[in-house]
Amino acid sequence: MASPGAETEKPGNHNDFVQLCNPHVAAIKEDVLYHFSLSTSTHDFPTMFGDVKFVCVGGSPSRMKAFIKYIAVELGLDHPGAEYPNICEGTDRYAMFKVGPVLSVSHGMGIPSIAIMLHKLIKLLYHARCSDVTLIRIGTSGGIVLEPGSVVITRQAVDGCFKQEFEQIVLGKRMVRNTHLDDRLVQELVRCSADLGEFPTVVGNTMCTLDFYEGQGRLDGALCSYAEKDKQEYLRAAYEAGTRNIEMESSVFAAMCNACGLRGGSLGRSSPNCPPSPPPPRVSSRAPPIASLGLAPALPPRRVSGPLRWDLLGLSRGPRQGPQCLCRDSRATERPER
Repeated sequence: MASPGAETEKPGNHNDFVQLCNPHVAAIKEDVLYHFSLSTSTHDFPTMFGDVKFVCVGGSPSRMKAFIKYIAVELGLDHPGAEYPNICEGTDRYAMFKVGPVLSVSHGMGIPSIAIMLHKLIKLLYHARCSDVTLIRIGTSGGIVLEPGSVVITRQAVDGCFKQEFEQIVLGKRMVRNTHLDDRLVQELVRCSADLGEFPTVVGNTMCTLDFYEGQGRLDGALCSYAEKDKQEYLRAAYEAGTRNIEMESSVFAAMCNACGLRGGSLGRSSPNCPPSPPPPRVSSRAPPIASLGLAPALPPRRVSGPLRWDLLGLSRGPRQGPQCLCRDSRATERPER
């Protein structure tokens, strides 16, 4: 619930063409997407990106490159010697790769980094006159009481107090945006997982924190203002509030998808849990490479623009890496890649 005086922005309508919630952009003669090293005056956006139907975003450039190679094979668009150049090669901020109707973009780590990327990305889709676009964030997360290798399909993002909102200060005022992700897409992803039947999948809330250490209850950072008992009580409360995993990007992702009327979904895979121990809940915090989650259409690419179905969007299981846990022995904890 927003506090008194807060301004709540209503979700946008899901129009065919990508829309912006900024009337000023129409008056900009040249829109420079600086962090992508792209510009409307030097690049033909409709030609380059007009056929995009799926955008998958994740943390690191190397994972997103591996992901697009995987997608190329699954779409039947790969061929010997094929290269997938970084469209954003003029900058080291983000990386972008494309094959067929799929765009793969890195977003870095944390809310500020993914927010900057999303502003550029949504404007890119707008200038390219893209329509019926689905955005999916795929990546690592810390799971709360999950089976090894579980995938969490996010219903809504919550903050560290379990509130279902994204708060931002805009011109000195508290702006609150909706963080509920597309219900139909959630159900389609659930059906995908059920059809595949290769790994546990749950639907739940995803907690989006502002940092990797204290915000997520870790005991191994440079600062720690609580005890093990406090951490376990907090994780128990999070689980009882419907939270199933923890990461650092989902709230602004959901908020911006809602505001611009984009269909968005979020998938977070957690690594094997800590060795068996009595309650309270345990948290795991590493996952296999991002390429282990992807689009796996069995139909020709020309069919991709239709409703999302299992044969158009799927999950495939990749090799598991060693356990990364926040358990009772914090000395066993490693720092996961994002």
